[in-house]
Amino acid sequence: MMTRLLSRWMLCLAVLAASVASAQAPRPDSNSPESNSGEVHLRLVPAQTGKHRAVPAVVWLEPQAGTPLLAFPAHGRYTLLQKNRMFTPHLQVIPVGSVVQFPNADPFFHNVFSLFDGRRFDLGLYEAGSSRSVTFSREGVSYIFCNIHPEMSAVVLTLSTPLYAVETVGEAFVLRDVPPGDYKLNLWVEGVPQPTLDSLQRHVHVSFRPVDLGDVSVPAGKTSPEHSNKFGGNYDRQPDSTY
Repeated sequence: MMTRLLSRWMLCLAVLAASVASAQAPRPDSNSPESNSGEVHLRLVPAQTGKHRAVPAVVWLEPQAGTPLLAFPAHGRYTLLQKNRMFTPHLQVIPVGSVVQFPNADPFFHNVFSLFDGRRFDLGLYEAGSSRSVTFSREGVSYIFCNIHPEMSAVVLTLSTPLYAVETVGEAFVLRDVPPGDYKLNLWVEGVPQPTLDSLQRHVHVSFRPVDLGDVSVPAGKTSPEHSNKFGGNYDRQPDSTY
């Protein structure tokens, strides 16, 4: 009788210990990226055999109906430096509503402008050591030039979603921490016409497993597309001593 009672008592202790261990064991956090998000993978490849892309590219996911839009707050100061007749960096991806500074670090005048739908502006002539700023208040691509130096160009891509990736040439895109839902995949490749980019858009459904879209064929782009000055005409070459 005592042996039977002892066996039951030990069995109860074992069950109790197992219950405590189960309660104390770490459980997946429903709010953590590992348990509540997915990934999207793709790779851009040249449409022509033997060609290599040498231009920047960006992909981003636009939430569709029923899929929540994640906040994309500004994180720091955005700057396009003008130095040695160049904009640095050449490409910036920023949230809607961001302010971009355009300091002039050259020993001559610059005149920064953009005539594209992303953000149209003309900062006028301003001298070395001074700076001007622009607020990018709507989504879109802004191609930015200098009205004095035609070799200067930059791109500001303004987005309302943080679900984007910038490709390093030759590497694949990986969009991480994507909440499950339905999205439209958008692409931007410098120098590729917008109608062509629009034709590459596609619907993507994201769940808790990685989505591999494979290779996406794109035509070759140009890093320095030909452009007119801010008046729609040809550039006038100015002496280096003045500009």
